Amino acid sequence: MRAQPLVLAKAPRPGLVKTRLAATVGDDAAAELAALCLLDTIAACSAASARCHLALAGDLAGVVLEDELRRSLIGWRVFAQQGDGLAERIAHAHATIAGPVVQVGMDTPQVTADDLAAADAALEDSPAVLGHADDGGWWLLGLQDPSRAGVLTDVPMSQADTGTRTARALLGAGLHIEVVRRLRDVDTAEDAEIVARLAPGTRFGRRWHELPVRSPVR
Repeated sequence: MRAQPLVLAKAPRPGLVKTRLAATVGDDAAAELAALCLLDTIAACSAASARCHLALAGDLAGVVLEDELRRSLIGWRVFAQQGDGLAERIAHAHATIAGPVVQVGMDTPQVTADDLAAADAALEDSPAVLGHADDGGWWLLGLQDPSRAGVLTDVPMSQADTGTRTARALLGAGLHIEVVRRLRDVDTAEDAEIVARLAPGTRFGRRWHELPVRSPVR
C-alpha cells in the first residue's frame, strides 16, 4: 500500500468517549467498546501498511485496555492532535505526513485492510477519495497531497450534511473525488447492534454480543 494510514482517535477514557452509547451501556462499557473499536481499526491499518500514524486526543496513560493498545501501536508514529476544532485537527494531522494519506477515525471497527487498499488504489488516479457514512458524515478521507486537507477547516464537522459539504469543499478546491464504500459509524446503541451483526468477528462485535444491555434494531 502506497498511502500511509492515519487514524484520528480519542483516548478511551470513561465519560469522555462514546457518550451517546454510554447512555445505554454505561460509561465503563462504552469506553471499553471504544478501545475495542480502536484496536480493530489499528489492526486493519497494520495489516495494510508498515507505516501508520495515530493522531490522539488525550493520552493512553490509565485508559481502558492500555497495555493492549500500547502493544498494538508498536512501530506506529503516535502524536497529539492539535487545533481548536475537529476540522483543524484533521488538517494538522494530515499536514504532518509526507505523501499520500488514507485517514479514518475510530468509529468503524468493521473497516478492513481491503477497504484501505481500495482507497489507496483509488488515489492512484484521483487526488481525493471519500468514504461517506450512513449518518451523513464521512468515515474515510484519502488525499494524494495531505496538505490539501486544509480546505476542510471551514466545513462544520459532526453534522448531518458533513459528508456533502466535505465533498463540496474538495471539489471547490479543484480536487476530483473517487468514492469508496459507505460504512456506518458506531455512535449509538442501535449503530453498535447493526455494526456488530455485520462484523461479528471483530473485537468490538464479540464484546458487544456479550453485553447484557443492548439495543434492539428497529
